[in-house]
Amino acid sequence: MDSKALQELLTTLIARWENEVVEFKRAGDGFSTDEIGKYFSALANEANLRDHDRAWLVFGVDNKTRKVVGTDYRPEPARLQSLKMQMAEATEPSITLRNIHELAHPAGRVLLLEIPAAPLGLPVAWKGHYYARAGESLTSLGLDKFDEIRRQTGNTDWSAQAVPGATLAHMDDTALAQARESFAKKYANRFPAEEIGRWSNGVFLDRARLTRDGQIVRATLLLLGKAEAAHLLSPHPAQMTWKLEGQERAYEHFGLPFLLTSSALYRKVRNIQVRILPDDQLVAVEVAKYDRKIVLEALHNCIAHQDYGRNGRIVVTELPDRLVLENEGSFFEGRPEDYIAGARTPRRYRNPFLAQAMAELNMIDTMGYGIHEMHIGQARRYFPMPDYDLSEPQAVKMTIHGRVVDPAYSRLLIQKTDLPLEDILALDRVQKKLPLNDEGVLRHLRKAGLIEGRKPNFHVSATVAEATGSKAEYIRTRGFDDAHYKKMILELLGKFGSASRQEIDRLLAGKLSDALNDEQKLNKISNLLSNLRRAKRIRNAGSRKAPVWVLAE
Repeated sequence: MDSKALQELLTTLIARWENEVVEFKRAGDGFSTDEIGKYFSALANEANLRDHDRAWLVFGVDNKTRKVVGTDYRPEPARLQSLKMQMAEATEPSITLRNIHELAHPAGRVLLLEIPAAPLGLPVAWKGHYYARAGESLTSLGLDKFDEIRRQTGNTDWSAQAVPGATLAHMDDTALAQARESFAKKYANRFPAEEIGRWSNGVFLDRARLTRDGQIVRATLLLLGKAEAAHLLSPHPAQMTWKLEGQERAYEHFGLPFLLTSSALYRKVRNIQVRILPDDQLVAVEVAKYDRKIVLEALHNCIAHQDYGRNGRIVVTELPDRLVLENEGSFFEGRPEDYIAGARTPRRYRNPFLAQAMAELNMIDTMGYGIHEMHIGQARRYFPMPDYDLSEPQAVKMTIHGRVVDPAYSRLLIQKTDLPLEDILALDRVQKKLPLNDEGVLRHLRKAGLIEGRKPNFHVSATVAEATGSKAEYIRTRGFDDAHYKKMILELLGKFGSASRQEIDRLLAGKLSDALNDEQKLNKISNLLSNLRRAKRIRNAGSRKAPVWVLAE
């Protein structure tokens, strides 16, 4: 939001004053993070119960006089943004602030903390305790409210319905074995693999949330059922189709079990190496036409979010330069662009039981990171961003590009590895000849020397190295890719056993791109640590205020 929009939002919130989804605080610099966490839990739960998609915790407004007084809470931007990681670390399920908006009000600085509503069926806890609001007061989440949230994923979930006549004999042995392996990997710190191996199939399926009280449900069959068990889901087709279009034409249908056949469908895609030759390099950069992780992430999203009640199949069309994935049902929660930044957590799912089961098997995550990771993955491969087509009201089409659209765009990503995702998204629109109507974004891209031309005929700059100054300066400003910095962190922890945040800052600060200011460097290091933690490569053995990072066991 720009300052005008934030001012209007603040005025509206003050006019309505405090209710169960808005809280005002003066909030000095020493305001307790633990208190913020309690309000985070309470406001997220109340937003869910009142069918709001967000709640607000506002700092810098006196909650008695209703006047802006300003706040000096965490004036340093990097320290302020680190609040997001602190929220994610101590909430269950792990969610964080959608945004922290900072408004320079004439009466003082105001912070508007945007809190997402609790996901459908999942109340949010802070350090194991569930909170709610009673008018303007903070209180524990009562059993009535707790049960109301938990009942939200009840009988309307198609994927959670028991299948009459289905037994363990309808399960595919290979799929069961792979499911155990995936579950054991996900919970390696909780259950020894030997213990999981001793569980009977029935016990395993219940503990992995693949059955409900021992009953085989539709989700169980979709993921693990034998191909010949598909009739038990009739009239709903359990099918994915790969279709080849172009000079050659072919197709193949894939049925149960989706845990295995999604990978079999991916293997049908022709995946050659694509050569990109930057102007200033003699050796070509080679990347696969399609990335396995990106394609399977997209395909698994189709499986998780398909509207099976419409009796349709998932279709993957392979064209000479792209893949188009289609599934039945509208985009269920928000719009695709809401998830690109990786900050939004979906409140609900069309098939919550199926989504949870797939998460247990590491097929998807349930925090809304999938779309973000697909965009980051394409950028790291120097390819165009994925495209979504929602023109059909009851279908979603997603395109994964398998070729370079504009060589200047790919060369720029090769040369400038520290470009923020916002810039990459804008440049992707430029290369695809899509309009860029945000004047602020246009000015930024022009000033950075990333685009050339006159509106509306912009194009990606073909002289990136010159735009950044001398060749030596270009090398200094380019920096290395994230994998290099992550490797340095892991090597530090491997050699010395542990490291504080300050020690990691000292390790990386001088090696990050000179194009980043101090605040941006701290933010980048925070992101690197968060990515390693989410990947379960490292863990925090200290406290939230004084983290001590060690390798995950």
